[in-house]
Amino acid sequence: MKAAVLYGQEQIKIDEVPPRPLQAGDLRIAIEAALTCGTDLKVYRRGYHAKMIVPPAVFGHELAGVISEVGPGVSDWRVSDRVAVANSAPCGECFFCRNHQENLCDDLLFLNGAYAESIVVPARLVQKNLLRLKPDTSFRDAALVEPLACVVQGVEDVRLRAGQRVLVIGSGPIGLMFVALSRHMGCEVAVAGRGAERLQAAGRLGAGCVFDMSRKTDLVRAVQESNSAPIDVVIEAVGKPETWEAAVELARKGGVVDFFGGCPSGTKVSLDTSRIHYSSLTLLASLHHTPRTIRRALEHIEAGIIRADDFVDGECPLSRLPGLFRSMAAGNRAVKTLIRVHE
Repeated sequence: MKAAVLYGQEQIKIDEVPPRPLQAGDLRIAIEAALTCGTDLKVYRRGYHAKMIVPPAVFGHELAGVISEVGPGVSDWRVSDRVAVANSAPCGECFFCRNHQENLCDDLLFLNGAYAESIVVPARLVQKNLLRLKPDTSFRDAALVEPLACVVQGVEDVRLRAGQRVLVIGSGPIGLMFVALSRHMGCEVAVAGRGAERLQAAGRLGAGCVFDMSRKTDLVRAVQESNSAPIDVVIEAVGKPETWEAAVELARKGGVVDFFGGCPSGTKVSLDTSRIHYSSLTLLASLHHTPRTIRRALEHIEAGIIRADDFVDGECPLSRLPGLFRSMAAGNRAVKTLIRVHE
């Protein structure tokens, strides 16, 4: 089968890869939709991810498709079942799993290989994070389940509720999903980001106020000069030290800041301890997803709250994936691109 293989820093090739035989509990999915992701771009730039992928390895992790083969011992699934699958599954046995924090599992099993004609899903993922799709659920929509599950995790971490004023920093796919879910929950939403098309998408998804930072560097000043109401919840969805620091400055007294965007390894931030203490701020960080938020994400998708039409703004054949990632690394501001794995 044809598959994208990551060989190292900014090195992707489309290779002919022999299909891996199934072991007990495994199954194979013929991929019908695969989507690009900011995490994949980070991995491409870096050439690896210590926990997720070590090259050379098949690449990509957002997908949906049809079961094409089941391995020994698989009883709950059949060939032709329409499915989506997460990019990881927890062990269910470590301290964190036993304490309902599966997103922090010490032994997460990761799945890569979405940019391919098919993918083998290991037994643990089959058991914990393989989801059956309704007959009318599109594969393009279902492929959003993994990133959306991470956003659901963040929404639950900050205990978002109707009527709150939310500022989302970042207008990438994750930031836009936060806008959509926050607005659906009845919040007043503002977004600060870059890229005209992304900011227009934020407006369509319900952001009542949009701060275009394309030609601005002082985020705090831009927001504060707008005379906007105090901000209850700030979601940092960029992953830069300067935006972490700005998020703390922008939350109201008693407010909540979610450091959702992960900063590069080794970076540090400088925070105003007096502001944090005397304003009684709640600072937290959201990471990854759990089997429960994966299922909640699919519920949002199948209810029509999150649709691929709002996030997928381009298509690319698998053969041109290396060029697409070069373009993304150079600053292509597409939200998400659908990869046509069957050309």
